Amino acid sequence: MKETTQRLDRWLWAARFFKTRQLASEAVKGGKVHVNGTRTKPSKAIKSGDQLNITRGPYTLDVCVDKLSERRLAAKPAQALYTESEQSIESRERLAVQLKSVASQISYERGRPPGRIQRRMREFKRGND
Repeated sequence: MKETTQRLDRWLWAARFFKTRQLASEAVKGGKVHVNGTRTKPSKAIKSGDQLNITRGPYTLDVCVDKLSERRLAAKPAQALYTESEQSIESRERLAVQLKSVASQISYERGRPPGRIQRRMREFKRGND
């Protein structure tokens, strides 16, 4: 008999939203995952047709559960377990462009500071004059 429900944390892991079930559980406990618009527990039983709102870093994904899977799948088959909404895809792509433009404006210095500056920083942190 095929299961009609599955634990939320297990499905998030199988669909490759999180690398481990532990990370999936922590995200759900931390309020990063909502089922049908409500905050829930990792042990919540989900079924096909449930709407999930998943926040990972700066991105928010709105997905609909299409299938359940007991096993963790490869990347391509895992994408068949859910359908992401058009609004979610558009907002995620817009945010990615914004983040790239901001990152291109930041200049990073390469390497460590010279030894003289490192010594001054250590002295300052220790309180020596």
